[in-house]
Amino acid sequence: MLQQMDLPWMRTKMAKKCPFCRSPVPTSKEGVDKDAMKRVEVNDPAALRHMGIARYNEGNYKSSFAYLLKGAELGDVGAHYQISLLYRDGEGVEKDVKKKVYHLE
Repeated sequence: MLQQMDLPWMRTKMAKKCPFCRSPVPTSKEGVDKDAMKRVEVNDPAALRHMGIARYNEGNYKSSFAYLLKGAELGDVGAHYQISLLYRDGEGVEKDVKKKVYHLE
């Protein structure tokens, strides 16, 4: 079980700002989505992976694959792993063992 840490720096003003853009952390889902899209637009590999996972959870496998592929091309190891799962299960792409293994290596 994960536990919330309580470190001194977490109680400072800095803890209430985005570590990437230093703007205040959004408090609504719309704000979170807007910030995520900003990161996707500048090709942040981690944001692309998270967007790919979000699209996968919505059932949009082709869009998920596109986001994950872009993240993998930018070097995100987690995106490579997620793509291997898509190739394993044939979701959004045809099942392909060779491509699955490629993304796992």
